[in-house]
Amino acid sequence: MAASTPGKSPAKQEEPAALSLRDRLISGLLIGLIRLLGVLPYRIRVPMMGRIVSHIVGPVIGYRRRVRENLTMIFPEMPAAEKNRLARAVPDQIGRTLAELFSPEDLKATAAATPVTGAGVAALDAAREAGRPVIIVSGHIGNYDIARSILIRRGHKVGGLYRSMNYKGFNDFYVSRISQVGTPLFLRGRRGMGEMVKFLKEGNAIALLIDQHMGAGAPLKFFGHTAYTALSAAELALRYDALVVPCYGIRQPDGMSFEMVIEEPVPHGTPEEMTQALNDSLEAQVRAHMEQWLWVHRRWKEQEVDAP
Repeated sequence: MAASTPGKSPAKQEEPAALSLRDRLISGLLIGLIRLLGVLPYRIRVPMMGRIVSHIVGPVIGYRRRVRENLTMIFPEMPAAEKNRLARAVPDQIGRTLAELFSPEDLKATAAATPVTGAGVAALDAAREAGRPVIIVSGHIGNYDIARSILIRRGHKVGGLYRSMNYKGFNDFYVSRISQVGTPLFLRGRRGMGEMVKFLKEGNAIALLIDQHMGAGAPLKFFGHTAYTALSAAELALRYDALVVPCYGIRQPDGMSFEMVIEEPVPHGTPEEMTQALNDSLEAQVRAHMEQWLWVHRRWKEQEVDAP
């Protein structure tokens, strides 16, 4: 399930920026770091990347501060010690996920050993057998690409939507890695959306993440606060009679393995009702696994003032 990560470009961008000296230098540094870590065994590489982001990168680029700010807004009574714990744990989760995304063969091996649970398993498999379009919806929790890998292994044809990163050299490297988990991948933009819709209409599955701020989205609720949310998953489902299934790759206590949770499909209704149900589903998962969600997101920016 390809999706955005911190540092990606705005959704309006159709093509990556032209290669420049800055692009080559920054892309080279990033790729070099990933290749250097790649010589380490996977079970060392993943936690090491977690520590690097938690203890070095996170404090420098403000991750810890942003986590505490979001937690203070959503949980004003949370003890400072718990906020500080999560401010360290969330960047660790980010680092681990990045290491996994850039280790596609190891990720696929992990997915092969991942148990699949939840009330929506039968409905999802039935849709595949019937050739009914499926929209897999998740969020930046655990590792979202685990779900894409597992579903492909189970016989689903799954396409993923992704955003181009700011640096073309690094973007090409990123796409080459996530493509090894599965294709097709659709670049966010008019052309990519058209290709994705065609793929969905053919009775396939697409994977989307729902937890990014969308200024043109609907003012729905997430943790009791207004969060502007895209209605596109629900609108596509209604237009093409697609099954909408919340799926989550939840990291287990060992920090390396996962459980894939497939929840019951969201009933068709209005786009707002369906999307709010998806927000509620994700919120429940985040509450159960607080350190696994991307609390560095500016999920509630430009939010409306809620009534008391």
